[in-house]
Amino acid sequence: MAKAGRIVVGVDGSEPSVRALRWAVRQAGLTGEPLEAVISWEYPAAGWAAMVPALPADFDPEAMAGRILDDTLEQTIGAEAAAAITRKVLIGNPAQALMERAEGATLLVVGDRGYSGFKAALLGSVGLHLTQHAPCPVVVVRGEADTD
Repeated sequence: MAKAGRIVVGVDGSEPSVRALRWAVRQAGLTGEPLEAVISWEYPAAGWAAMVPALPADFDPEAMAGRILDDTLEQTIGAEAAAAITRKVLIGNPAQALMERAEGATLLVVGDRGYSGFKAALLGSVGLHLTQHAPCPVVVVRGEADTD
């Protein structure tokens, strides 16, 4: 069972997730609650596998996700502050992984879209799902409007 009384933030290395991380760090500082950073990964659907070139035998997607999480935390808030954050690398759909980790949490924080988001959408699919179904309050941190 997940620990209660904490703030959960979704981090995938994208700029929106970095903004969400910064917001969550500030909120945790105000409330004194511990912060848990979550990254999720999953293998592509079988239909996509034929289009992806062969991966090296030593390719470890879980380790790669962990490095992305570690690097994002350290580059965003510094190594000392990052050391105080609980990190979770989960296998599975990002929305489902964040929902499970948010069970018993005080707050769930996500960016308005991740790497797979369509620029024209106001909210990415993960954020949309979480705002409708999460077991705790959700903060969606939005970025600057495009100037294109």
